[in-house]
Amino acid sequence: MLELQENHPSPHHRTAMVTGAATGFGKAIVETFLKKGVQVCAVDRDAVGLAAACFPTDQTLLCTLDLTDRAAVAATIPQMIAKLGSVECLVNNAGGVVGRKAAAIEDLDLDDWDAVMAANLGSALMMSRLVTPSMKAAHHGRIINITSGAGFRASRTGVQAYTTAKHALHGLTRQLAGELGPFGITVNAVAPGLQPVSPGTRSQWDSYSPEKQHAIIENIPMRSLGTADDVAEAVAFLGMGPAGYITGQILPVNGGAF
Repeated sequence: MLELQENHPSPHHRTAMVTGAATGFGKAIVETFLKKGVQVCAVDRDAVGLAAACFPTDQTLLCTLDLTDRAAVAATIPQMIAKLGSVECLVNNAGGVVGRKAAAIEDLDLDDWDAVMAANLGSALMMSRLVTPSMKAAHHGRIINITSGAGFRASRTGVQAYTTAKHALHGLTRQLAGELGPFGITVNAVAPGLQPVSPGTRSQWDSYSPEKQHAIIENIPMRSLGTADDVAEAVAFLGMGPAGYITGQILPVNGGAF
């Protein structure tokens, strides 16, 4: 299902599209872009969450869309690009474990595997594919994939598909950087550490004992979990800042934890 809120963004403003925009990193990224005067198309499957985010209507185009529905994405995203006038920056933030729990590999439900892969990897692939033609025409664009520390190692979630998708997103980032660089398009990734800023990550953090929480924080040189704004500012630097010669890179935002 599709729900649009058209606010007639000005073609003179810089433009961005952010997925998974209703909560967590996505919401913080939208808010940071808005503060910098960017017109944003905020995309999320959660219409209630998008409305509750209370983004200013004169700068924001809301799009309620299930990014795992390829036909709906293919039909809708070109409409959004046309309404914005252009997409200078795409942030592929949608993903997560989408409600799936850890299971032993021999007990893994393959439908769960497909759902997590589609939400994290498939959505980023589809969105990047659809914004690329207009970016090529402008000979300018920036694509940023929000990945995870699980893109470097096993995930604390224990969800095999999640860590596999985040590893794959790192590969897709580097591959697209090489492919799209000649067209003036940069492609990078931002890899947050464990930062309980969405309902899922807060639930994960709260499930740990005080001892485990303390051990995790003690393993971070900055001795804190960080905030959604830390990630949003890194995204803004790569997406709207003076980072035009940075591409194919994975930027961990994790307080130095490895």
